[in-house]
Amino acid sequence: MKQKNIFFVLIKNFNNLFMKHIFLTLILLSAFTICAQTVSGSYEIKVKVKGFEEQDLILGYHFRKALHVKDTAQFDKNGFATFKGTEPLPGGIYLFYFPNGKYYEILIDKEQHFSVESDSIDFIKNAKIKGAKEVEQFFEMQKFLDNKGKIMGNYREEFQNVGDNQQKKDELSEKMNLLNEEVREYRKKLETDNEGKFISALIKALNEPLIPEFEIPEDTHNRDSVLYFTQMSYIKNHFFDNIDLTDNRMLRTPFFHQKIEQYFNSALVQIPDTVADAAIMVIEKSKSNNEMFRYLVPVIYNLVNESKVMGMEAAMVAIAEKYYLSGLADWATEEFITDLRKRVTDLKPTLLGQTAHDLKMESPHGEFFRLHEINAKITIIVFYEPDCGHCKKEIPKLYNDVFLKYREKGVQVFAVYNLVDKEQWTKFIDENSIYDWINVYDPYQQTHFRQHFDIKSTPVIYVLDKDKKIIAKKIETEQLPDFLDFILK
Repeated sequence: MKQKNIFFVLIKNFNNLFMKHIFLTLILLSAFTICAQTVSGSYEIKVKVKGFEEQDLILGYHFRKALHVKDTAQFDKNGFATFKGTEPLPGGIYLFYFPNGKYYEILIDKEQHFSVESDSIDFIKNAKIKGAKEVEQFFEMQKFLDNKGKIMGNYREEFQNVGDNQQKKDELSEKMNLLNEEVREYRKKLETDNEGKFISALIKALNEPLIPEFEIPEDTHNRDSVLYFTQMSYIKNHFFDNIDLTDNRMLRTPFFHQKIEQYFNSALVQIPDTVADAAIMVIEKSKSNNEMFRYLVPVIYNLVNESKVMGMEAAMVAIAEKYYLSGLADWATEEFITDLRKRVTDLKPTLLGQTAHDLKMESPHGEFFRLHEINAKITIIVFYEPDCGHCKKEIPKLYNDVFLKYREKGVQVFAVYNLVDKEQWTKFIDENSIYDWINVYDPYQQTHFRQHFDIKSTPVIYVLDKDKKIIAKKIETEQLPDFLDFILK
Protein backbone atom coordinates (compact mmCIF):
# COMPACT_ATOMS: atom_id res chain seq x y z
CA MET A 1 0.00 0.00 0.00
CA LYS A 2 1.32 3.45 -0.95
CA GLN A 3 2.54 5.52 1.97
CA LYS A 4 0.16 8.34 2.79
CA ASN A 5 1.81 11.75 2.52
CA ILE A 6 0.71 13.53 5.67
CA PHE A 7 2.42 16.75 4.59
CA PHE A 8 -0.29 17.25 2.01
CA VAL A 9 -2.94 16.49 4.61
CA LEU A 10 -1.37 19.18 6.75
CA ILE A 11 -1.57 21.68 3.92
CA LYS A 12 -5.18 20.78 3.13
CA ASN A 13 -6.07 21.50 6.71
CA PHE A 14 -4.17 24.76 6.68
CA ASN A 15 -7.17 26.78 7.84
CA ASN A 16 -6.51 25.25 11.26
CA LEU A 17 -2.85 26.26 11.21
CA PHE A 18 -3.18 28.79 13.99
CA MET A 19 -5.73 26.94 16.13
CA LYS A 20 -4.61 26.61 19.71
CA HIS A 21 -5.87 23.03 20.08
CA ILE A 22 -4.40 20.93 17.28
CA PHE A 23 -6.07 17.57 17.04
CA LEU A 24 -3.82 16.15 14.34
CA THR A 25 -0.61 16.53 16.30
CA LEU A 26 -0.22 12.77 16.31
CA ILE A 27 0.37 12.43 12.59
CA LEU A 28 2.16 15.61 11.60
CA LEU A 29 5.45 13.85 11.00
CA SER A 30 4.37 10.45 9.77
CA ALA A 31 5.15 11.28 6.15
CA PHE A 32 8.83 10.65 6.81
CA THR A 33 9.78 7.04 6.37
CA ILE A 34 13.55 7.00 6.42
CA CYS A 35 15.97 9.56 7.79
CA ALA A 36 19.71 9.53 7.22
CA GLN A 37 22.63 11.76 7.94
CA THR A 38 25.10 12.27 5.14
CA VAL A 39 28.82 12.71 4.51
CA SER A 40 30.30 15.40 2.30
CA GLY A 41 32.16 14.32 -0.83
CA SER A 42 30.01 11.51 -2.24
CA TYR A 43 27.02 9.31 -1.59
CA GLU A 44 26.42 5.57 -1.57
CA ILE A 45 23.03 4.24 -0.51
CA LYS A 46 22.46 0.50 -0.65
CA VAL A 47 18.95 -0.88 -0.66
CA LYS A 48 18.08 -4.56 -0.33
CA VAL A 49 14.50 -5.65 -0.98
CA LYS A 50 13.71 -9.03 -2.51
CA GLY A 51 11.11 -9.45 -5.20
CA PHE A 52 12.33 -6.77 -7.63
CA GLU A 53 15.31 -8.53 -9.18
CA GLU A 54 16.60 -6.86 -12.39
CA GLN A 55 14.10 -4.02 -12.05
CA ASP A 56 14.79 -0.34 -11.52
CA LEU A 57 14.61 1.54 -8.24
CA ILE A 58 14.35 5.32 -8.49
CA LEU A 59 15.77 7.83 -6.05
CA GLY A 60 13.67 10.97 -6.35
CA TYR A 61 13.24 14.20 -4.45
CA HIS A 62 10.61 16.82 -3.77
CA PHE A 63 10.85 20.27 -5.36
CA ARG A 64 8.01 22.76 -5.61
CA LYS A 65 4.90 20.69 -6.38
CA ALA A 66 6.64 17.95 -8.32
CA LEU A 67 8.76 14.87 -7.77
CA HIS A 68 12.06 14.82 -9.64
CA VAL A 69 14.36 11.89 -10.45
CA LYS A 70 17.85 12.16 -8.97
CA ASP A 71 19.26 8.69 -9.64
CA THR A 72 18.31 5.22 -10.83
CA ALA A 73 19.70 1.86 -9.75
CA GLN A 74 18.86 -1.68 -10.79
CA PHE A 75 18.21 -4.50 -8.36
CA ASP A 76 20.58 -7.40 -8.95
CA LYS A 77 19.63 -11.07 -8.68
CA ASN A 78 20.18 -10.94 -4.90
CA GLY A 79 17.84 -7.98 -4.42
CA PHE A 80 20.52 -5.29 -4.00
CA ALA A 81 20.35 -1.83 -5.60
CA THR A 82 23.02 0.80 -5.01
CA PHE A 83 22.87 4.54 -5.61
CA LYS A 84 26.33 6.08 -5.96
CA GLY A 85 27.62 9.52 -6.84
CA THR A 86 30.86 11.46 -6.60
CA GLU A 87 29.09 14.61 -5.37
CA PRO A 88 27.01 14.71 -2.18
CA LEU A 89 23.25 14.93 -2.42
CA PRO A 90 21.79 18.28 -1.34
CA GLY A 91 19.91 17.86 1.91
CA GLY A 92 16.19 17.31 1.72
CA ILE A 93 13.43 14.72 1.61
CA TYR A 94 14.03 12.12 -1.07
CA LEU A 95 12.11 8.95 -1.83
CA PHE A 96 12.58 5.41 -3.03
CA TYR A 97 10.16 4.68 -5.87
CA PHE A 98 9.71 0.94 -6.36
CA PRO A 99 8.67 -0.89 -9.55
CA ASN A 100 5.29 -1.76 -8.01
CA GLY A 101 4.39 1.94 -7.74
CA LYS A 102 4.93 2.23 -3.99
CA TYR A 103 7.25 4.88 -2.63
CA TYR A 104 8.83 5.61 0.73
CA GLU A 105 10.35 8.91 1.72
CA ILE A 106 13.87 9.32 3.02
CA LEU A 107 15.45 12.27 4.74
CA ILE A 108 19.03 12.86 3.59
CA ASP A 109 21.38 15.31 5.21
CA LYS A 110 25.04 14.78 6.15
CA GLU A 111 25.77 11.03 6.26
CA GLN A 112 25.16 9.55 2.85
CA HIS A 113 26.87 6.18 3.18
CA PHE A 114 24.37 3.70 4.65
CA SER A 115 22.26 0.69 3.81
CA VAL A 116 18.58 -0.17 4.14
CA GLU A 117 17.33 -3.75 4.14
CA SER A 118 13.64 -4.58 4.25
CA ASP A 119 10.84 -6.34 2.38
CA SER A 120 7.96 -5.32 0.18
CA ILE A 121 5.32 -6.37 2.71
CA ASP A 122 5.96 -3.64 5.28
CA PHE A 123 9.00 -1.62 4.29
CA ILE A 124 8.96 0.64 7.33
CA LYS A 125 8.25 -1.88 10.05
CA ASN A 126 10.76 -4.41 8.82
CA ALA A 127 13.56 -2.09 7.75
CA LYS A 128 17.07 -2.61 9.13
CA ILE A 129 19.44 0.34 8.87
CA LYS A 130 23.24 0.24 8.98
CA GLY A 131 25.54 3.22 9.02
CA ALA A 132 23.09 5.94 10.05
CA LYS A 133 22.00 6.32 13.64
CA GLU A 134 19.52 9.04 12.81
CA VAL A 135 17.65 6.65 10.54
CA GLU A 136 17.09 4.27 13.44
CA GLN A 137 16.01 7.19 15.58
CA PHE A 138 13.51 8.24 13.01
CA PHE A 139 12.10 4.75 12.57
CA GLU A 140 11.50 4.56 16.30
CA MET A 141 9.60 7.81 16.07
CA GLN A 142 7.65 6.49 13.10
CA LYS A 143 6.60 3.40 15.01
CA PHE A 144 5.66 5.52 18.01
CA LEU A 145 3.51 7.87 15.95
CA ASP A 146 1.86 5.04 14.05
CA ASN A 147 0.94 3.34 17.31
CA LYS A 148 -0.43 6.52 18.88
CA GLY A 149 -2.25 7.36 15.68
CA LYS A 150 -4.12 4.05 15.79
CA ILE A 151 -5.08 4.64 19.42
CA MET A 152 -6.32 8.12 18.54
CA GLY A 153 -8.32 6.68 15.65
CA ASN A 154 -10.02 4.27 18.03
CA TYR A 155 -10.85 7.09 20.44
CA ARG A 156 -12.33 9.19 17.67
CA GLU A 157 -14.44 6.32 16.35
CA GLU A 158 -15.68 5.57 19.84
CA PHE A 159 -16.45 9.26 20.41
CA GLN A 160 -18.62 9.36 17.29
CA ASN A 161 -20.61 6.32 18.43
CA VAL A 162 -21.41 7.17 22.07
CA GLY A 163 -24.50 9.14 21.20
CA ASP A 164 -25.70 11.49 23.95
CA ASN A 165 -23.59 9.95 26.71
CA GLN A 166 -21.86 13.16 27.84
CA GLN A 167 -19.88 11.46 30.59
CA LYS A 168 -18.35 9.06 28.08
CA LYS A 169 -17.61 11.94 25.70
CA ASP A 170 -15.82 13.81 28.47
CA GLU A 171 -13.76 10.73 29.32
CA LEU A 172 -12.75 10.23 25.70
CA SER A 173 -11.94 13.92 25.27
CA GLU A 174 -9.63 13.73 28.26
CA LYS A 175 -7.93 10.63 26.87
CA MET A 176 -7.40 12.34 23.52
CA ASN A 177 -6.00 15.44 25.17
CA LEU A 178 -3.57 13.34 27.19
CA LEU A 179 -2.54 11.45 24.07
CA ASN A 180 -1.95 14.68 22.18
CA GLU A 181 0.13 15.97 25.05
CA GLU A 182 2.20 12.78 25.10
CA VAL A 183 2.96 13.15 21.40
CA ARG A 184 3.78 16.84 21.76
CA GLU A 185 6.24 16.05 24.51
CA TYR A 186 7.78 13.25 22.45
CA ARG A 187 8.27 15.55 19.46
CA LYS A 188 9.57 18.35 21.64
CA LYS A 189 12.19 16.05 23.18
CA LEU A 190 13.19 14.69 19.77
CA GLU A 191 13.59 18.21 18.44
CA THR A 192 15.58 19.38 21.46
CA ASP A 193 17.82 16.32 21.65
CA ASN A 194 18.74 16.66 17.97
CA GLU A 195 19.31 20.39 17.83
CA GLY A 196 21.52 21.28 14.88
CA LYS A 197 20.37 18.29 12.82
CA PHE A 198 17.97 18.39 9.89
CA ILE A 199 15.47 16.19 11.70
CA SER A 200 15.17 18.84 14.39
CA ALA A 201 14.72 21.60 11.82
CA LEU A 202 11.96 19.63 10.11
CA ILE A 203 10.08 18.92 13.31
CA LYS A 204 10.31 22.59 14.19
CA ALA A 205 9.12 23.58 10.72
CA LEU A 206 5.97 21.54 11.25
CA ASN A 207 5.20 23.19 14.57
CA GLU A 208 2.31 25.48 13.88
CA PRO A 209 2.69 29.06 15.10
CA LEU A 210 -0.03 30.04 17.53
CA ILE A 211 -1.77 33.38 17.72
CA PRO A 212 -1.54 34.90 21.20
CA GLU A 213 -4.57 36.30 22.99
CA PHE A 214 -4.88 39.99 22.17
CA GLU A 215 -6.63 42.22 24.64
CA ILE A 216 -8.84 44.65 22.73
CA PRO A 217 -10.93 46.89 25.02
CA GLU A 218 -14.65 46.17 24.79
CA ASP A 219 -15.47 49.80 23.98
CA THR A 220 -13.09 49.88 20.98
CA HIS A 221 -14.80 51.12 17.82
CA ASN A 222 -15.20 48.22 15.36
CA ARG A 223 -13.63 45.92 17.92
CA ASP A 224 -14.03 42.76 15.82
CA SER A 225 -12.28 44.37 12.85
CA VAL A 226 -9.48 45.68 15.06
CA LEU A 227 -8.98 42.22 16.53
CA TYR A 228 -9.04 40.60 13.08
CA PHE A 229 -6.39 42.91 11.63
CA THR A 230 -4.27 42.60 14.76
CA GLN A 231 -4.32 38.81 14.38
CA MET A 232 -3.60 38.99 10.66
CA SER A 233 -0.70 41.34 11.27
CA TYR A 234 0.74 38.84 13.73
CA ILE A 235 0.36 36.02 11.19
CA LYS A 236 2.07 38.13 8.53
CA ASN A 237 5.09 38.72 10.76
CA HIS A 238 5.33 35.33 12.49
CA PHE A 239 4.17 32.78 9.91
CA PHE A 240 7.72 31.58 9.25
CA ASP A 241 8.99 31.79 12.83
CA ASN A 242 9.66 28.04 12.86
CA ILE A 243 11.30 27.85 9.44
CA ASP A 244 14.82 29.05 8.73
CA LEU A 245 14.50 30.76 5.34
CA THR A 246 18.24 30.42 4.80
CA ASP A 247 18.02 26.61 5.07
CA ASN A 248 17.95 25.46 1.45
CA ARG A 249 17.24 21.88 2.54
CA MET A 250 13.64 23.00 3.02
CA LEU A 251 13.36 23.44 -0.75
CA ARG A 252 13.45 19.66 -1.15
CA THR A 253 10.54 18.93 1.16
CA PRO A 254 6.94 18.24 0.16
CA PHE A 255 5.56 21.04 2.31
CA PHE A 256 7.73 24.14 1.82
CA HIS A 257 6.29 25.27 -1.52
CA GLN A 258 2.76 24.78 -0.20
CA LYS A 259 3.68 26.87 2.84
CA ILE A 260 4.77 29.71 0.55
CA GLU A 261 1.56 29.45 -1.49
CA GLN A 262 -0.63 29.35 1.59
CA TYR A 263 1.11 32.36 3.07
CA PHE A 264 0.60 34.55 0.03
CA ASN A 265 -2.80 33.24 -1.08
CA SER A 266 -4.53 32.66 2.24
CA ALA A 267 -2.65 33.79 5.33
CA LEU A 268 -2.20 37.40 4.25
CA VAL A 269 -4.88 40.05 3.99
CA GLN A 270 -5.09 40.52 0.23
CA ILE A 271 -4.16 44.19 0.18
CA PRO A 272 -1.42 45.04 -2.37
CA ASP A 273 0.76 47.00 0.06
CA THR A 274 0.46 44.25 2.68
CA VAL A 275 1.42 41.56 0.17
CA ALA A 276 4.31 43.62 -1.21
CA ASP A 277 5.70 44.26 2.27
CA ALA A 278 5.38 40.57 3.16
CA ALA A 279 7.04 39.48 -0.09
CA ILE A 280 10.06 41.69 0.46
CA MET A 281 10.27 40.68 4.14
CA VAL A 282 10.33 36.96 3.26
CA ILE A 283 12.80 37.33 0.39
CA GLU A 284 15.14 39.52 2.41
CA LYS A 285 15.36 36.83 5.10
CA SER A 286 16.67 34.39 2.48
CA LYS A 287 19.35 36.57 0.87
CA SER A 288 22.29 34.98 2.67
CA ASN A 289 21.49 31.65 0.98
CA ASN A 290 21.75 32.02 -2.78
CA GLU A 291 19.77 28.88 -3.62
CA MET A 292 16.86 29.90 -1.39
CA PHE A 293 16.98 33.48 -2.71
CA ARG A 294 16.95 32.30 -6.34
CA TYR A 295 13.98 30.09 -5.53
CA LEU A 296 11.88 32.60 -3.59
CA VAL A 297 12.20 35.60 -5.90
CA PRO A 298 10.58 34.00 -9.01
CA VAL A 299 8.13 31.88 -7.01
CA ILE A 300 6.78 34.84 -5.06
CA TYR A 301 6.86 37.08 -8.13
CA ASN A 302 4.76 34.54 -10.06
CA LEU A 303 2.29 34.05 -7.21
CA VAL A 304 1.71 37.79 -7.00
CA ASN A 305 1.70 38.31 -10.77
CA GLU A 306 -0.93 35.60 -11.23
CA SER A 307 -3.19 36.91 -8.47
CA LYS A 308 -6.78 37.68 -9.45
CA VAL A 309 -7.12 40.23 -6.67
CA MET A 310 -7.77 43.74 -8.00
CA GLY A 311 -4.79 46.02 -7.68
CA MET A 312 -2.26 43.30 -6.92
CA GLU A 313 -0.15 44.62 -9.78
CA ALA A 314 1.27 47.05 -7.23
CA ALA A 315 2.86 44.18 -5.34
CA MET A 316 4.21 42.73 -8.57
CA VAL A 317 5.73 46.10 -9.49
CA ALA A 318 7.35 46.38 -6.05
CA ILE A 319 9.00 42.95 -6.39
CA ALA A 320 10.02 43.63 -9.99
CA GLU A 321 11.71 46.90 -9.11
CA LYS A 322 13.33 45.60 -5.93
CA TYR A 323 14.87 42.45 -7.39
CA TYR A 324 14.63 42.21 -11.18
CA LEU A 325 15.02 45.75 -12.47
CA SER A 326 17.67 46.50 -9.84
CA GLY A 327 19.86 43.67 -11.15
CA LEU A 328 19.72 41.56 -7.96
CA ALA A 329 18.03 38.73 -9.85
CA ASP A 330 21.11 38.28 -11.99
CA TRP A 331 19.90 34.98 -13.40
CA ALA A 332 17.05 36.64 -15.34
CA THR A 333 17.56 36.91 -19.11
CA GLU A 334 17.98 40.25 -20.86
CA GLU A 335 14.79 39.57 -22.84
CA PHE A 336 12.79 38.97 -19.66
CA ILE A 337 14.15 42.14 -18.04
CA THR A 338 13.36 44.22 -21.13
CA ASP A 339 9.79 42.94 -21.28
CA LEU A 340 9.33 43.35 -17.54
CA ARG A 341 10.63 46.91 -17.58
CA LYS A 342 8.09 47.82 -20.27
CA ARG A 343 5.32 46.08 -18.35
CA VAL A 344 6.17 47.95 -15.15
CA THR A 345 6.27 51.23 -17.05
CA ASP A 346 2.80 50.53 -18.48
CA LEU A 347 1.33 49.48 -15.16
CA LYS A 348 2.62 52.13 -12.78
CA PRO A 349 0.30 54.96 -13.93
CA THR A 350 -2.73 52.67 -13.46
CA LEU A 351 -2.02 51.37 -9.96
CA LEU A 352 -4.67 51.87 -7.31
CA GLY A 353 -4.21 55.23 -5.62
CA GLN A 354 -2.60 56.87 -8.65
CA THR A 355 -4.21 59.91 -10.23
CA ALA A 356 -5.65 58.85 -13.57
CA HIS A 357 -4.08 60.42 -16.62
CA ASP A 358 -6.16 63.31 -17.90
CA LEU A 359 -7.84 62.82 -21.26
CA LYS A 360 -9.26 65.49 -23.56
CA MET A 361 -11.56 63.74 -26.03
CA GLU A 362 -14.26 64.57 -28.53
CA SER A 363 -18.01 63.82 -28.37
CA PRO A 364 -20.15 62.75 -31.36
CA HIS A 365 -21.27 66.39 -31.68
CA GLY A 366 -17.76 67.82 -31.82
CA GLU A 367 -17.63 69.01 -28.21
CA PHE A 368 -14.54 68.37 -26.12
CA PHE A 369 -14.55 66.93 -22.60
CA ARG A 370 -11.67 66.65 -20.16
CA LEU A 371 -11.68 63.77 -17.72
CA HIS A 372 -10.32 65.87 -14.88
CA GLU A 373 -13.00 68.52 -15.36
CA ILE A 374 -15.86 66.14 -14.61
CA ASN A 375 -17.50 67.22 -11.37
CA ALA A 376 -18.66 63.98 -9.78
CA LYS A 377 -18.18 62.02 -6.57
CA ILE A 378 -17.37 58.97 -8.65
CA THR A 379 -16.27 58.80 -12.27
CA ILE A 380 -16.37 55.52 -14.15
CA ILE A 381 -14.21 55.25 -17.25
CA VAL A 382 -15.06 52.49 -19.69
CA PHE A 383 -13.07 51.68 -22.83
CA TYR A 384 -14.96 49.66 -25.43
CA GLU A 385 -15.38 48.68 -29.08
CA PRO A 386 -18.82 48.12 -30.67
CA ASP A 387 -17.74 44.95 -32.49
CA CYS A 388 -16.47 43.33 -29.27
CA GLY A 389 -18.92 40.58 -28.31
CA HIS A 390 -18.44 41.16 -24.60
CA CYS A 391 -18.86 44.92 -25.07
CA LYS A 392 -22.21 44.42 -26.78
CA LYS A 393 -23.46 42.82 -23.56
CA GLU A 394 -21.61 44.84 -20.95
CA ILE A 395 -22.03 48.42 -22.21
CA PRO A 396 -25.87 48.35 -22.14
CA LYS A 397 -25.71 46.70 -18.69
CA LEU A 398 -23.32 49.35 -17.46
CA TYR A 399 -25.65 52.07 -18.72
CA ASN A 400 -28.94 50.62 -17.46
CA ASP A 401 -27.91 48.77 -14.30
CA VAL A 402 -25.24 51.15 -13.04
CA PHE A 403 -25.26 54.61 -14.59
CA LEU A 404 -29.02 55.22 -14.56
CA LYS A 405 -29.36 53.90 -11.02
CA TYR A 406 -26.41 55.78 -9.53
CA ARG A 407 -26.17 59.07 -11.40
CA GLU A 408 -28.40 60.80 -8.84
CA LYS A 409 -25.86 59.74 -6.20
CA GLY A 410 -23.05 61.54 -7.96
CA VAL A 411 -21.80 58.90 -10.43
CA GLN A 412 -20.78 59.89 -13.96
CA VAL A 413 -19.47 57.72 -16.80
CA PHE A 414 -16.76 58.73 -19.27
CA ALA A 415 -17.37 56.22 -22.08
CA VAL A 416 -14.42 55.98 -24.46
CA TYR A 417 -14.88 54.51 -27.93
CA ASN A 418 -11.50 52.96 -28.76
CA LEU A 419 -11.61 53.17 -32.56
CA VAL A 420 -12.02 55.97 -35.15
CA ASP A 421 -15.03 54.92 -37.26
CA LYS A 422 -17.52 57.58 -36.16
CA GLU A 423 -20.42 56.08 -38.08
CA GLN A 424 -19.98 52.71 -36.41
CA TRP A 425 -19.76 54.44 -33.02
CA THR A 426 -22.83 56.64 -33.35
CA LYS A 427 -24.84 53.69 -34.66
CA PHE A 428 -23.92 51.73 -31.51
CA ILE A 429 -24.92 54.70 -29.32
CA ASP A 430 -28.29 54.97 -31.09
CA GLU A 431 -28.99 51.23 -31.00
CA ASN A 432 -28.41 51.10 -27.25
CA SER A 433 -29.76 54.57 -26.36
CA ILE A 434 -26.69 55.40 -24.31
CA TYR A 435 -27.02 59.17 -24.63
CA ASP A 436 -26.93 60.58 -21.12
CA TRP A 437 -23.42 59.73 -20.07
CA ILE A 438 -20.32 61.31 -21.61
CA ASN A 439 -19.55 59.61 -24.94
CA VAL A 440 -16.10 60.47 -26.30
CA TYR A 441 -13.42 59.25 -28.69
CA ASP A 442 -10.00 60.19 -30.07
CA PRO A 443 -10.41 60.41 -33.87
CA TYR A 444 -6.70 61.07 -34.45
CA GLN A 445 -5.42 58.71 -31.70
CA GLN A 446 -3.34 61.49 -30.15
CA THR A 447 -4.14 60.96 -26.46
CA HIS A 448 -2.33 57.61 -26.23
CA PHE A 449 -5.09 56.39 -23.91
CA ARG A 450 -4.17 52.76 -24.50
CA GLN A 451 -0.74 53.30 -22.99
CA HIS A 452 -1.97 55.52 -20.15
CA PHE A 453 -4.67 53.05 -19.11
CA ASP A 454 -3.03 49.75 -20.10
CA ILE A 455 -5.76 48.82 -22.57
CA LYS A 456 -5.01 45.45 -24.13
CA SER A 457 -8.58 44.16 -24.43
CA THR A 458 -12.12 45.48 -24.10
CA PRO A 459 -14.20 46.39 -22.24
CA VAL A 460 -12.01 47.82 -19.47
CA ILE A 461 -13.49 49.73 -16.53
CA TYR A 462 -11.78 52.08 -14.09
CA VAL A 463 -13.41 53.80 -11.11
CA LEU A 464 -12.10 57.18 -9.92
CA ASP A 465 -12.88 59.18 -6.80
CA LYS A 466 -13.73 62.91 -6.80
CA ASP A 467 -10.02 63.76 -7.09
CA LYS A 468 -9.67 61.39 -10.05
CA LYS A 469 -7.57 58.90 -8.12
CA ILE A 470 -8.00 55.28 -9.21
CA ILE A 471 -9.99 53.33 -6.60
CA ALA A 472 -10.90 50.32 -8.74
CA LYS A 473 -9.66 48.93 -12.03
CA LYS A 474 -10.63 46.27 -14.52
CA ILE A 475 -13.71 45.54 -12.44
CA GLU A 476 -16.68 43.62 -13.84
CA THR A 477 -19.97 45.41 -14.45
CA GLU A 478 -21.89 43.15 -12.06
CA GLN A 479 -19.43 44.00 -9.28
CA LEU A 480 -19.98 47.73 -9.57
CA PRO A 481 -23.27 48.11 -7.61
CA ASP A 482 -21.85 46.54 -4.46
CA PHE A 483 -18.62 48.48 -4.85
CA LEU A 484 -20.45 51.78 -5.34
CA ASP A 485 -22.76 51.10 -2.41
CA PHE A 486 -19.72 50.59 -0.21
CA ILE A 487 -17.92 53.71 -1.47
CA LEU A 488 -20.96 55.97 -1.36
CA LYS A 489 -22.39 54.90 1.98
